[in-house]
Amino acid sequence: MRRAGLGLVVAVALFCASPVRAQSSDVMLLADQVLVQQGGDTLVATGNVEALHEGTRLTASSIIYDRSANTLDIQGPIRITQPNGDVLTATQAELDQGFQNGLLESARLVLDEQLQIASARAARVQGRYTAMSQVAATSCQVCGSDRPPLWAIRASRIVHDAEERQIYFDDAQLRVLGVPVFYMPRMRLPDPTLERARGFLIPELKTTTLLGFGIKLPYFIPIGDHADLTLTPYVSPITRTLEARYRQAFSTGDISVNGAISRDSLDRGELRGLFFAEGAFRLPRDFRLSFDIEAVSDEAYLNDYNSDFKKDRLDSALTLSRTQRDQFFSLGLIHYESLTDGENNATQPTIIGDLRYNRRFFPKRIGGEARLGFQLHGHYRYSNRDIDGTDADSVVDGRDVARANLDLSWRDRWTLPGGLRAGAVAQVWVDHFIVDQDAVAEGDYTEVTPAASAELRWPLVKQTASGARVLVEPIAQVGWVGGERSGVPNDESTRAEFDEGNLLSLSRFPAPDRRERGLIGAAGLRWMRQDPEGWRAALTLGRVWRDEFDSAFSRSSGQDSTVSDWLVAGQFAHQNGLQLLARGLYDSEQLRFTKAEMRANLTQERYALGASYILLTTDPREERADAQSQWRVNGRYNIDRNWVAKGSSRYDIAEGQFLNAGLGAEYRNECVVVDFSVSRNFASSTNLEPSTDFGLTVALTGFSTGGSGKEYRRSCSY
Repeated sequence: MRRAGLGLVVAVALFCASPVRAQSSDVMLLADQVLVQQGGDTLVATGNVEALHEGTRLTASSIIYDRSANTLDIQGPIRITQPNGDVLTATQAELDQGFQNGLLESARLVLDEQLQIASARAARVQGRYTAMSQVAATSCQVCGSDRPPLWAIRASRIVHDAEERQIYFDDAQLRVLGVPVFYMPRMRLPDPTLERARGFLIPELKTTTLLGFGIKLPYFIPIGDHADLTLTPYVSPITRTLEARYRQAFSTGDISVNGAISRDSLDRGELRGLFFAEGAFRLPRDFRLSFDIEAVSDEAYLNDYNSDFKKDRLDSALTLSRTQRDQFFSLGLIHYESLTDGENNATQPTIIGDLRYNRRFFPKRIGGEARLGFQLHGHYRYSNRDIDGTDADSVVDGRDVARANLDLSWRDRWTLPGGLRAGAVAQVWVDHFIVDQDAVAEGDYTEVTPAASAELRWPLVKQTASGARVLVEPIAQVGWVGGERSGVPNDESTRAEFDEGNLLSLSRFPAPDRRERGLIGAAGLRWMRQDPEGWRAALTLGRVWRDEFDSAFSRSSGQDSTVSDWLVAGQFAHQNGLQLLARGLYDSEQLRFTKAEMRANLTQERYALGASYILLTTDPREERADAQSQWRVNGRYNIDRNWVAKGSSRYDIAEGQFLNAGLGAEYRNECVVVDFSVSRNFASSTNLEPSTDFGLTVALTGFSTGGSGKEYRRSCSY
């Protein structure tokens, strides 16, 4: 009570006694003892002194306020806490009343609870600048004078601009464990609170067998509040490369542009490069416009430079779409370019245009749901040959196709006695095709295909004594698809998939140039269990029967006879982080899987492991002369609080060789992040030349460019 009362009296006294030229706000002072000396010009506060001024808080052992000079003589230990959280400590100081100007002895500035700047003397100027001399700066925990920090920057002078949030160094010297390793006469770094600052980002040391030892040094340029540009020179004995990334956010969308231009000795000194851009925008009336541009100078560039955009097939697209509750519209244009060795882009469908419109209605008189679908599609090949050349795909080299497709359907569902669920579908497709540059095709084709189906489901749900919920659901369908094929070439439906999503479909071909015909039956069984102990599982079995053999299905589609392979699909998830997914087509006659895939993930606090497996049997119709069987494994392990190990591998079981492998390690503490990686790409059909890449990045945390290290802060033990 005595302390609070004295503080209030002192605050009122300061307000009444301050001269006209005093600052806009006064200092509120709290202390154990307050003495006003004779004459009233000097006030002495001692014992647990606290002073507050416009959000700034100062604590000290004593303060002497000289009214005539409008200064505060402060004795330490002194601690000044700014409204943004920055802390300035000193042994003694002389400041003005608002703490805006003055000198501090044996000062230490702590920014964002990370970066520590210690100096013999500091000067406060205009409340914005803190100038410090004979300085040491580090974000490492300093626990004793005889143990140098992991890194520190020594400088003759540092100026911190609190408004611009920048730190300026004079005669800067970077020391590692006390040993000088780098010198800069002038240097500017953003303080930890600045998210977007102009300047150099974290450099990366990179070594590859193709390009040799090199360094990447990115430079970040903010352009206003909503755009930025990053330029990254990459220099090695083999290459001179400039990478660039431009980003901009708009009120209705955003764009991102990445490019690179290189001159290297791998391609006789010719210019090489890449250009990747993407963006999306919201338009009036719920429309959405998106684009994606991908281009490279040559098919080996992404492999040679181990680019982040590395892929086997480039696709550039422009799409306008709108999705509403009862209708969908999409208009798109796509350009494909294959980078796979052995594929000829002139004979691949390269330019593709597509327009889709779907709408659904709910007629009250007959009930159910009616759907209308319309599509215009065309794809173009650069080749002008009207016969099959030397390609292994047995497709006419220059065939171009355009089509128009109309889809009308009605469907409904009912609940029958005993919990049976019945459904019915009536459908008709009208398809028109125009085929050009095909010596065998007639040119125009029109097909009208009626179809109908009926299905039954019997969902049986039960709850066990342990509280688990179990679902068993037998399903069956009988369908009929009429009409006959007009002889239109199979140009799009060369690869058909059979899975849970189309078990009850009337056509399992991916495009309208092929539709199933005749009487078709399907049956399956779904089982699901959700256990109170924190796990859930599901299993689906299914099979399809048809009265007519369809030669359009390939061997690995699982439907190359009147009775399909068994569809087997399952999944399992546990609250401990384990997830399993498996799917396959089982040939009961050959007693083997014709196609299978499995995925597994295990995520724990200390480690994570992922694995996937794929099996594809030989299939000449899908241009696969050899079986494909591959494993892919990746994982992460937190060795301790600071070390993380990472690894990945892809192994071709059929060929008995690795396709790629990589290892990495990251060390992180409160003041530094070190990331090391090594990867090896082995020779394959998509990799023109094997290569090994080494990468190393070192980031000093505590600055805006290096990220935060607060969560790794340690405590000193003595």
